[in-house]
Amino acid sequence: MPLPTERAARLPARPGAVRYPVLAVVFVCAACGLVYELELVALASYLIGDSVTQASVVLSVMVFAMGVGSLLAKRLRCRAAVGFGLVEAGLALLGGCSAMVLYAAFAWLGESRYVLVAFSLAIGVLIGAEIPLLMSLIQRAESARQDGRDGRDGRDRPEQQDGRSERQDGRDRRDRRDRPEPDPQDRPSKQQDAAGTVADLFAADYVGALVGGLAFPFLLLPWLGQLTGALVTGAVNAVAGGGLVLWLFRHDLTARSRALLITVNVSVLAVLATATVLVDDFERAARRAVYGDSVRVAVQTELQEVVVTGERGGPPDLFVNGRLRVGGQDEYRYHEALVHPAMNGRHARVLILGGGDGLAAREVLRYPDVRAVTVVELDPGVVRLARTDPGLAALNGYAFRDPRVTVAYGDAFRWLRRSRPVQERYDVVISDLPDPGITAGAKLYSEEFYGLAAGALADGGRLVVHAGSAAARPHTYWTVDATLRAAGFATRPYGAGGRVSGLAAGPDRARRSSGGPAGAHGEWGFLLAAPGARPPDLALAAQAPRLRSLTPDVLTAAGNRVERTRTGASSGLPPSTLVHPRY
Repeated sequence: MPLPTERAARLPARPGAVRYPVLAVVFVCAACGLVYELELVALASYLIGDSVTQASVVLSVMVFAMGVGSLLAKRLRCRAAVGFGLVEAGLALLGGCSAMVLYAAFAWLGESRYVLVAFSLAIGVLIGAEIPLLMSLIQRAESARQDGRDGRDGRDRPEQQDGRSERQDGRDRRDRRDRPEPDPQDRPSKQQDAAGTVADLFAADYVGALVGGLAFPFLLLPWLGQLTGALVTGAVNAVAGGGLVLWLFRHDLTARSRALLITVNVSVLAVLATATVLVDDFERAARRAVYGDSVRVAVQTELQEVVVTGERGGPPDLFVNGRLRVGGQDEYRYHEALVHPAMNGRHARVLILGGGDGLAAREVLRYPDVRAVTVVELDPGVVRLARTDPGLAALNGYAFRDPRVTVAYGDAFRWLRRSRPVQERYDVVISDLPDPGITAGAKLYSEEFYGLAAGALADGGRLVVHAGSAAARPHTYWTVDATLRAAGFATRPYGAGGRVSGLAAGPDRARRSSGGPAGAHGEWGFLLAAPGARPPDLALAAQAPRLRSLTPDVLTAAGNRVERTRTGASSGLPPSTLVHPRY
């Protein structure tokens, strides 16, 4: 007689139908897990900078934590259903709220690295526990199916007749002796079933990760943003995990466990829903904590967050992803030093790489003999703001209304790769790009990039590059110099002093020196370069307009001051390339 099946195998559906709902949930949970991972990497890159470091920290910590989670899941295999339900509820809560907590730590505490590591570790542990618990549930369902099949076979097998003759028994024994043994490979074993289960689980996991990885940049980020996207992902995660356990494996739960899971999942969904409703208020409060109460405009473009601050009637400050890009009180020091030394010579056609704020174009347009200015900007949202915001438009002198200005949108590296006839080359190329210390911009300070810039120059043309502070970060500055020289340029170093804002949250044009107080004076570093062996003259053009901060004597002193930071070690620095960035 067959033994009765175990209680844990009683399912609301046929045991064979359990596999597919479980695999669907694996698919959803894998997609959610990768979205949490990408959310942490992206937000940490925005807030902390150095995307390579942040991605390495998140990935390495998460993979390690997933191994720890797999080991810890062994303790829950005896109660796999309730364990999986609680793991998914915790993952939904942590993953959904991770972006908000990370942003809050940055806004109010000024430090988010430890929060990043903590969330990476906790989320990784929970993700690592998913597959072992789901595998236990599937295997128990398969065992139930096998037990049911054996029970049916036992019921259908006819009883031996008591009157069977000895002759018939002997014939049966001979038939069994002469019949060949069945091949073990023809019978599915438990090991084969387990291998198939593992293959199915990992296939669903990998495909779900693919969908989550594509959904994050193309759907969640542009449509919902960082914070709301994470919260919605957490809600989907909670519904999928909790729904699977409470529906398909409800008979595997005690009344107490069922009530616990329902309470936990409802509480998690309530927290996520409440956070979603309040996310706009949270963002406004966080911006006030970062930028103060004088936020004029805050927009999330397709590429970055752009914030304009400043009192009404005063000069505006422009922040991009929390980093100060334009300080309205002293931006003229930076832009006069960037533009006017390069204009000493022929300057009928000028190319500005970056400079979507229009301030470099404003300085170029002060020369009446300039015929054409081309601005290559990656983010159309920055140019749109520089055109329409009254404070920024007044600060850049309404440069984008000038018919001599043409704006091209795209990556500067790709734009320079286009072939162009000689008559479309430029007398001056101005590289007004983010600091080389920001990983995303490292290729715009590479030997290959400067080689492309040399191809865009007309005969006798000049290139000027913002290279960071020679005083605060001499290694970075002189690496830019070595890279320009490797690309065939002769260089002339110089700098410009300016007030440094204490609000800058990472390496950029106005980075405070280590230990320097907010409002202290810093220095921007520049390199004026020309193709060939002869460096360009460090001087102002004879027809240069009247400048507020730059005179020939000031420019000469700035060049001597930066030259004094050159040491024997800095003279032998290797250049930075695409395959070996050195910033």
